[in-house]
Amino acid sequence: MAQQKPSLKNIEIIFLSFGGLGFFPKAPGTVGSLGIMPFLFLVNKVGFPPVFLAPITLLMTVGACIIAEIVQKKHEIHDPSWIVIDEVIGMLVAFLICSTQTAAGLWLMFALFRFFDITKIPPANYFDKMHHGAGTILDDVVSGIYAGLTVVLIQSFFPTLF
Repeated sequence: MAQQKPSLKNIEIIFLSFGGLGFFPKAPGTVGSLGIMPFLFLVNKVGFPPVFLAPITLLMTVGACIIAEIVQKKHEIHDPSWIVIDEVIGMLVAFLICSTQTAAGLWLMFALFRFFDITKIPPANYFDKMHHGAGTILDDVVSGIYAGLTVVLIQSFFPTLF
């Protein structure tokens, strides 16, 4: 028998839903991806070296995989739409790769991440099919890698745009 619907009174649900953004009624993945954008704009504005986000992103990824597995088992669910910490992590991964410094670059990164997250190009689709917390999270890490690398490629061809 399934547990009660997840509640924002639980810290693990707050984490997985990125402060409740995952419970947005329409396009929660997009909302979750947008939720990290102000932070990324701030990192750029203050000149914080993006490389310092790498350990935080790694810890978030490992923690999210573990917490997602526990919560999904507890509630007898698989990859519910309200889990959006994977989108946040995917965006951080993309940002770490491309380290874009402009608003246009950040919006391009966001659009490409959403494209890759929705299309699930291999091996993202492999992780997406996994019935484990790691699968819930890692498909978006792959999408973030694709988005970040694509931004780098575009920037190399059009350096004056970004």
